Amino acid sequence: MNAADFSLNTDPIAIAQALVSEFAKTAAIRDKQGGNPKAERDLIRQSGLLNLSIPKQYGGLGADWRTIFKTIQIIAQADSSLAHVYGFHHLLIATVQLFSQPEQYAKWFEQTTQQQLFWGNALNPLDQRVQIEQVSENEYLFQGDKSFCSGSMDSDLLLCSGYLNDKLLIGVIPSQRNGVHFLGDWNNMGQRQTDSGTTHFEQVQIFKDELLLNPGPLSTPYASLRPLIAQLIFVHLFLGVAEGAFATAQQAVQPQKAWFKSSAETAIQDPYIQRHFAEFYVQLESTRLLTDKAVQHLQNAWQQGEQLTALQRGEVSIAIATAKIAATQNSLAITQNIFQVMGARATTAQLNLDRFWRNVRTQTLHDPIDYKYQEIGEWILTDAVPEPSFYS
Repeated sequence: MNAADFSLNTDPIAIAQALVSEFAKTAAIRDKQGGNPKAERDLIRQSGLLNLSIPKQYGGLGADWRTIFKTIQIIAQADSSLAHVYGFHHLLIATVQLFSQPEQYAKWFEQTTQQQLFWGNALNPLDQRVQIEQVSENEYLFQGDKSFCSGSMDSDLLLCSGYLNDKLLIGVIPSQRNGVHFLGDWNNMGQRQTDSGTTHFEQVQIFKDELLLNPGPLSTPYASLRPLIAQLIFVHLFLGVAEGAFATAQQAVQPQKAWFKSSAETAIQDPYIQRHFAEFYVQLESTRLLTDKAVQHLQNAWQQGEQLTALQRGEVSIAIATAKIAATQNSLAITQNIFQVMGARATTAQLNLDRFWRNVRTQTLHDPIDYKYQEIGEWILTDAVPEPSFYS
């Protein structure tokens, strides 16, 4: 598959489905290998989907959030690592829109659409090891390590952060700038091709016009939509993985005979197998409905721009937290319990079907789901909406 294969198709959903068909061929083996999925990332570049969230005036497609999230969900059905880095690309573009002004980000967006640039992440505000020294009015030096830098390797532009006298500063730089080193030390049990390891900054020069200062991180209710977009990316990631696991199990049981004690002849006629699939379906449908509601809330808030109030922003947060709980619990349940209907043969290492569970188990630990319950419970009992942070 190459750029010519996408040239006649301008439907983002159809393009995502074409990518999934390609990614599915190698997803199991690549999950075992880990490392950087360079060829697959290049297919995403060639597809044009990196332009999806960039406004039309900068050469992008200006898609709504429903379309963007749907493409993430579709890709996650086959490969949640690629869905993760692709989703974060759009998150980082939104971050720049929310934390800065058009006169600053216009050049980055135009470069992205013209050159099909992939954005990488080195933000992680909880990791404060990157310290900043201001050496002149317009020049800063970043020094230290940053963990959980998803999609940083093979990226073209890098969103990075550090602390200057306890103040968080966020900048955008070329990923290959002198002093930026990607250590390639991500070797976790899931999301194995997200390159979520360490980035080392060795006296990296960053200029004032590369820092996002106006209005800056989480400075207004509108700017504070950034973490909510991140949470909805996770929701669609989990939902997509669960759908992929469900489809795999559905296909696997078709030729199987029923258990010898069953009154049915085939697995698909067995009442216990049918019950399991009904449960999977209800879990998926409930997650889809809550997710759709959350997306609509976010889209409405996005369209309000700087007119968005703190209360309105908080209501979006509650809708997304609700969907996040459902997506987390249901994706973990489905990806674990598909083996109950497929049987022992499904556990062969060659199929590598445990990757569905390993991937959602890894990514659902991004931030504690217990605090989503706490936020919703507090809102129910006191009407207090969550305070904006990089995780809520």
